[in-house]
Amino acid sequence: MSRPTSNRREFLQGRAAADALAAAIDRVLPAPQADPSAAPAASESQDGDRYLVQYARQAMACQFAVLLNAGQYDEGAESAIAALDLVEQLEEQLTVYRDTSEVMLVNREAAAREVVLEPGVYALLSNAVRMARETGGAFDITAGPLVKTWGFYKRAGAIPSEHDLQTALARVGSQHIVLDDARHTIHFAKPGMELNLGAIGKGYALDRSAQLLADAGVADFLLHGGQSSVLARGSRGGAATGGWSVGLRDPLRPERRLAEIRLRDRALATSGATHQFFRHQGKRYGHILDPRTGWPAAGVFSSTALAPTAAEADALSTAFYTMGVEAARAFCADRAEIGMVLLYPDKQGSSVEVATAGLEAGDWRLLD
Repeated sequence: MSRPTSNRREFLQGRAAADALAAAIDRVLPAPQADPSAAPAASESQDGDRYLVQYARQAMACQFAVLLNAGQYDEGAESAIAALDLVEQLEEQLTVYRDTSEVMLVNREAAAREVVLEPGVYALLSNAVRMARETGGAFDITAGPLVKTWGFYKRAGAIPSEHDLQTALARVGSQHIVLDDARHTIHFAKPGMELNLGAIGKGYALDRSAQLLADAGVADFLLHGGQSSVLARGSRGGAATGGWSVGLRDPLRPERRLAEIRLRDRALATSGATHQFFRHQGKRYGHILDPRTGWPAAGVFSSTALAPTAAEADALSTAFYTMGVEAARAFCADRAEIGMVLLYPDKQGSSVEVATAGLEAGDWRLLD
């Protein structure tokens, strides 16, 4: 596939970057699959006496964006374009919707033989296995068979038969992944296992993009993937300690911002089943499945996790949604680097309750 060519003037067109920042983490699910070869777009917007420049491109079924302080870096545009190029390259490795990806090679071959992985992918899978263990299986990259059984793989959700559900559930469990650190190989100890990195892949792409920008000397930036995965470094406007502000929407009134979260050299991810779900006999079934039971998780409107890396935040936002309020709080209690904001219904289901952990007073605020 040939890559599009563009120049700076072409990039300085499109939607205002301030709108993207204000809307950050409003949506908790990727948009429908878009053309990943579409040219990156960029825009300029002024906030107070400082401009932001946004560079954006469709990838991983959503829009990825790089936000920079305008005029701060001579090579900022080139670095942002390189970061977006990297996201496309990572999508080629990680997607389960292209037969040529490295993950699909693993899904086809790892039950029969050891598969050698590219070092970055190996590190990602190793971290994912660790997080599955630490969350007690609430997050698990082997939930691919469940996603297919429930129909969410093709966005056609339906309740599976008990036989099909149990068959899929028997193929789930990161404890059945065998990794060799010396040779960077993976092997499935059970036949029929499949990886699906939908709950961690965007975060990993943001982490890799952030490292690319840092290596290029860019210290102040905000990245997001689909507005549900966000990573911030430095500060808006280049201030010493200001960080970057993102908004959290009210799940019952999406037009209203419920809270603002201040990101300081930290990542954030939000998970929820607001858009991808189906109803059966009056009951709502969301796309976020509990790998431990095989059934859709319920009881939480949305879960937001804050962590040092975007991959961790992605995985934990899914895990917290599945675990629920008390288990998520307990998880954060022993991990000072992890924070959370869970939104869940009150007893009447008519308003939103807020549960937090691991956040200091300056990290967030509720809005009137």
